[in-house]
This record gives sequence, structure tokens and C-alpha cells, in this order.
Amino acid sequence: MDLKRYTHADARDVRSLLLDIHDEAYANDPNPFHSRERFSYFVDLWSSRENWQCVSGWEEGGPVGYAYGSIFKPGGWWKGHQRPAGTRGPVFALSELMVLPQWRGTGRAKRIHDALLESVEAAMVTLLVDSTHQKVQALYESWMYNKLGEAKPSDDSPLYSVMAKELKRG
Repeated sequence: MDLKRYTHADARDVRSLLLDIHDEAYANDPNPFHSRERFSYFVDLWSSRENWQCVSGWEEGGPVGYAYGSIFKPGGWWKGHQRPAGTRGPVFALSELMVLPQWRGTGRAKRIHDALLESVEAAMVTLLVDSTHQKVQALYESWMYNKLGEAKPSDDSPLYSVMAKELKRG
């Protein structure tokens, strides 16, 4: 699989790709929270951050999926959940990890995830998982994430499991 890296400067150029993959990944989901319109708000919000990073995977001439996120502002954390006591240093918020349906279960999500995090300068990475998606949560647990609690960041969002892991360097 070929990997491509993007930064805040590339956000406008990669926006359609991110939205198109989202549309395919959520094609059969009637929940308005997963609509293209709602998701475009999050793409624009996250990619507007100067430290935004994204990695996409490519195979057989087309996209496989992507992951993106950014470092929280000092002291920042997920809305609706308390930042864990004792958390020190920068924290990377993995906002999205999305793989097209035909590539799920092939190990490509982990490769994209790891490629994104290898260049992240943070002490910890955290993410949110829809709490009804137990298989996805178990996958992250197999990648050494721990569930810290739950959060519902907005009225129309699902209830999420808040997960995190330390990033070991060196």
C-alpha cells in the first residue's frame, strides 16, 4: 500500500477525497450525524488547525482510507469528557480513521494509523469510538488503547468511548 501525507496546507486539495471516502464508508447509514454535510463541518474544523496531519492509503490505483488529527491546545481534551488527571505534555487527537468497506479487516487501517502516528510529537494519542461499535473498540484495545470513559460531545452525536494510549518514542 502506498501512503501519502498531508498537512494543513494541503487541506483544501484533499477535502473532496476525505468526504468521498466518508460517503462510501457511511453509504447505508441513515443517521443525519453521518451525513456528508455534517461530516464536512468536522473535516473543515480539524483541517483548519495548523498542526493538522493526515495520511491516506492507496492501492490498486485508488484510495483505501485515511487517518487524521491534530495536537490538542495545551490543556485541551474531548468535549464532554474530563482530561485525565496527570496528563502531561502534548496530546494528539486522532479525529478520524476511515477505511473503505472492501479494505476492512485487511490490516490496512493499522498501517494507516501507525503511519500517521510515527511523525506525531506527543506523549499520548486519544480517540473516540461509537460506544455501540464494540468490535471497533476491541480492535483499538488490541492496538493498546484503553477506555477512559464515555462522552457525548454534541446533542446529535453518538455516545462515544474515550480511548487513549501513551506514545512510546525512541
